[in-house]
Amino acid sequence: MRARPCASISGLSVRRCGGGLPSRRRPPNEPSPSSVVLYENGSPTVSLSSTLESAKPPLKAGRKRDGGSSRARFAAHPAASAAALLPKPALPGQRLLGPALVLLLWYVASGAGWISPSKMPGPEVVAATLGQLIADGTLATDVLASLHRAALGLGFGILAGFVLAVLAGLTRLGDALIDGLVQVKRSIPNLALIPLFIIWLGIDETMKISIIALGTMVPIYINTHAGLRGIDRRYVELGQTVGLTPWRFLRHIVFPASLPGFFTGLRLAVTHSWTALVVVETINATSGIGFMITQARIYGQTDVVLVGLVLYGVLGFSSDALVRALERRTLTWRQSLAP
Repeated sequence: MRARPCASISGLSVRRCGGGLPSRRRPPNEPSPSSVVLYENGSPTVSLSSTLESAKPPLKAGRKRDGGSSRARFAAHPAASAAALLPKPALPGQRLLGPALVLLLWYVASGAGWISPSKMPGPEVVAATLGQLIADGTLATDVLASLHRAALGLGFGILAGFVLAVLAGLTRLGDALIDGLVQVKRSIPNLALIPLFIIWLGIDETMKISIIALGTMVPIYINTHAGLRGIDRRYVELGQTVGLTPWRFLRHIVFPASLPGFFTGLRLAVTHSWTALVVVETINATSGIGFMITQARIYGQTDVVLVGLVLYGVLGFSSDALVRALERRTLTWRQSLAP
């Protein structure tokens, strides 16, 4: 008994052999159940399975059907293959490679005359100017004034951002009252708030520190709030099971869980503090790196302007490295791919 043809084209019918038939021993000349055979006038003409098998390209020598030798090696040694994907340990001073390359290109371009000395003095001229500013004592005064403003603004911003993040992250009322306001502030740049702060607070140090604090508060809040919202519910249930008091719950579960997000926000906040400092020190300042740059711009001292920019870059790079070191030391319990 043969199955009925499922299609017929000009006297040809297509049948899938073995469909719907009981299991039995197949004669040698009968197609396999998985093959498709074309019939003409009741007689088989072409078996598609044999045609497709003959059309397949021959396997290359040494290649296996399971995906190749690389897949076989990964299956044989999964731990070693996974370890090969991890980043290698950081080399001492490897983050200085990029700035050193830029400095080298600057030196080569200046020495070859590709850059006008009046518009962009060479690094040796900038280094000589830096030495003169250090010798006469003006640079130390300006750097200390900038560090004082940045430290105060960053400190107030960290405190405000962390407290608001805890209130919004742990209470529904706090989230309803605080999160929307912070998101609105997030979309308003600090530069747009400077005229309003000058009207409210004047042009003295209070305005400058407030602008820096407001700019650093937002990244601290955003990242700490996200860390608090991402606490695993199993940890909360564990704290309830062992009967932790509210203070011990905050100390042993909430604060450790919020630290990764807090340090991410801290790195961004440090950067925001320096960028805000550049702006506020150009407004009625009598000291600071920004004041030094403004005075140099007025008198056309390009080398002094470059000294100020280099100082901002060095301070930003050093403060970020300090935060990274503090993060690695504090979060020793966390495993990550970061070197």
